[in-house]
Amino acid sequence: QFAPTRPGFLHFMGESKVVYEAFEEILDQAAVPYYKQLTNTGLERSEPLAKDIAYMQQQWGMEAPVAAEDGPGHTYAKLLRELAVSSPPAFLCHYYNHYFAHTAGGRMIGKSVSNAVLDGWTGAFYQWEGDVKERLDAVRATINGIAAEWSQEEKDACMQETPKTFGWGGRLVQLITEGQPMGH
Repeated sequence: QFAPTRPGFLHFMGESKVVYEAFEEILDQAAVPYYKQLTNTGLERSEPLAKDIAYMQQQWGMEAPVAAEDGPGHTYAKLLRELAVSSPPAFLCHYYNHYFAHTAGGRMIGKSVSNAVLDGWTGAFYQWEGDVKERLDAVRATINGIAAEWSQEEKDACMQETPKTFGWGGRLVQLITEGQPMGH
């Protein structure tokens, strides 16, 4: 059973902010030229997370989370920075799955947490300007265009990374329950 807590959700947001900042920084710095194509897509989440963390501090008198250097946020961000250079296709797999999962299952999780422990507040993290489906379609088309230029080996590297992307997402989501395993 999914049993979110307000401190757990704040912890999740703090760790997630580290991950989204890493994605955004990697894409902005564009060690690989095609990374620039994935900047300013409207899917960026670090600013909405910062707003939501500030809101929770003010609304419920909570302390801002400090992501531990050995916690899931920094550990995942380090991996992303390494992959961005060593295996751009693997990095793009993480980007795609992390962002797209957030817009689908992430919104359902957000609604569940909102109803359970946030007095119905959903925050900016689960909101996008404009039509999020159109934004996703545009990003998907960009990624498909990039991947069309890859060798079979690069495509395989991307596909082989998929389970790892969901593992990292799961580590972050688990924080919402303050580290308690999520049962079914």
